[in-house]
Amino acid sequence: MTGVPVVNDIKVVYGDQLGDAEERYARLIATFEEQYGGKPDLLARSPGRVNLIGEHIDYEGYSVLPMALALDTIVAVKVDVGSDKLIVSNTNPEYTTKEFSTDPSQQVDTASLHWTNYCMCGYKGVFDFLGESGKALPDAFGLKIMVDGRVPTGSGLSSSSALTCATAVAVMAAHQLSFTKAEVADFTCKCERHSGTQSGGMDQAISIMGEVGVAKLVDFNPVRASDVKLPKGSAFLIGNCLAVSNKAVTAHERYNLRVMECRLASIVLAMELGVAQAEALEYSTLLQVQKLIGSLEESEKAADKLLHDGAYTKVELEEKLGKPLEELFKGSPASLLVLQHNTKGFKLHDRSVHVYSEAARVHKFSDECAANPSLQRLGELMNASHESCRNFYECSCKELDELVEAFRSCGAIGARLTGAGWGGCAVALVELDMVDSVLSRVKDMFFKARIESGRLLEDGISEALFASLPSSGAAILKGF
Repeated sequence: MTGVPVVNDIKVVYGDQLGDAEERYARLIATFEEQYGGKPDLLARSPGRVNLIGEHIDYEGYSVLPMALALDTIVAVKVDVGSDKLIVSNTNPEYTTKEFSTDPSQQVDTASLHWTNYCMCGYKGVFDFLGESGKALPDAFGLKIMVDGRVPTGSGLSSSSALTCATAVAVMAAHQLSFTKAEVADFTCKCERHSGTQSGGMDQAISIMGEVGVAKLVDFNPVRASDVKLPKGSAFLIGNCLAVSNKAVTAHERYNLRVMECRLASIVLAMELGVAQAEALEYSTLLQVQKLIGSLEESEKAADKLLHDGAYTKVELEEKLGKPLEELFKGSPASLLVLQHNTKGFKLHDRSVHVYSEAARVHKFSDECAANPSLQRLGELMNASHESCRNFYECSCKELDELVEAFRSCGAIGARLTGAGWGGCAVALVELDMVDSVLSRVKDMFFKARIESGRLLEDGISEALFASLPSSGAAILKGF
C-alpha cells in the first residue's frame, strides 16, 4: 500500500471542494511566519469524517462505513534542530500555546485535558511505532508547530482524530519518515488512546485513507479499506445538534464505559456458551464470541437469550467471573477510572444486541450500494441504526433525536446520529434534487429557534448544516 501522498498543489487535495482553501493556507503561513519568524518547512492535513453507518462497533473489531469530509485540520511545522522543545500553537487564540520537551517517552497529561494532548499523541505515536517495529529511532529535535482546524470540536465529526493524524503525518514528514497508510492508521489509533479514550480505529483509518468520490468499508486487524460507491441521485446532509460532547472529558461515564460493557459482555456470553471461566476471561471482543456461534444474526439471538435485561451489578459480575473487576482491568487506567465512578451497573444485554445488529446493518448497507441500490432500503438501515443507538446503546440525546426527526419529517429518506453520540451531529440520506429543499426546511424547523435564542449565529448556519461529498484523506504539502 502507498504512503501518505506528498503534493505541492492544494487543488490536488481538495478538487471540486476547494472553497476558500487557498486563502486559508495563505493566512496560516502568514500567521506562522509572524509568530515564529519564518515560513513552515511543510504542512500536513487530515480530515474529519462522517460515519454513514456502523456506530460503536469498530473497537469490537467490526467493519464500519465512513467517508472523509472536506473539513480538516492543518498542521504547519518548522524544524528547529538546535532546540529540545516542541512549541504547539493554534491560529485560533482561544486555544492557548503550550511547550513540551522533545522526549517521545513523556506521558500525556490526561488530567489537564488540554487541546495539545492530541498533538502529543500524534508525536508519541511516530516514535512508538518505530520502536515497536524494531526500527532505529531518529534523533529528536525541536519543532515549531501551528494548528488550524475546521472540524468542529465535540461535533462527532472526529476533530480529535483529525488533529492526532495531522500531527503524526507532519512529524513523520519533518523526520523524513515514510509509512504506509495502513501503518499510520493503525498506530494513530493506538496512540490516541494516550488521551484517555479507548479509540476503536475508524476515525483514524478514514482520516488517513479517505478518497474523493467514495465512502470506505473499513476493516480491522489488519486495517484495510475498500471503496463503496454511493448511489447515484443521492446525497448526504450533516447537521450539528449543537449539544457538545467532549469524548475525553466524559469518557469514564460514556465512551469508555461502553467499551468496558462490551468486554464484560463478551466474557459472560462466552461462559454462557460453555467456555471455561479461565479461557473466557481472555475474551476481549464480541467478535471473538461470534466466531463461536456463527452468523451475526445468530449471535444477536444468543445475546438476547443468554444475557439478562437490565444492569449487571459489580458484585454479580465478580461472583460470576471469580475475581474483582479491578484485577481484570488492572492494565487499563481508563477502565479503572470507569470503575471508580460507575454506580449504575453494566448493561451487557443491550450493548451486545446493538453491536451484533449494527455490524449486520453495515454489511447490508455496503451490499445494497454494490447492487442496484434502493435509497429506501438504505434509509431504513440508517433509521434502524439510530433506534438501536438510542434504545440499546443509549448514546443519543434529546437534541440529536430532535434533529434526526427533523431531517426525516423534512424529506430525508433516512437519518441517524453519527460519531460517538451524546451530542454532535446527525447524517441524513436525501435524493439529490431534494438537497436544497431539505436544508431549507430543517433550518426552519430545527435551527431557526436556536438562531433566535443566540445559540447559533445566522452566519454560522453553513457550518452547522451542510451537504457533503466524500473527500480525500491525509496529505503532506510542500513547495508553497
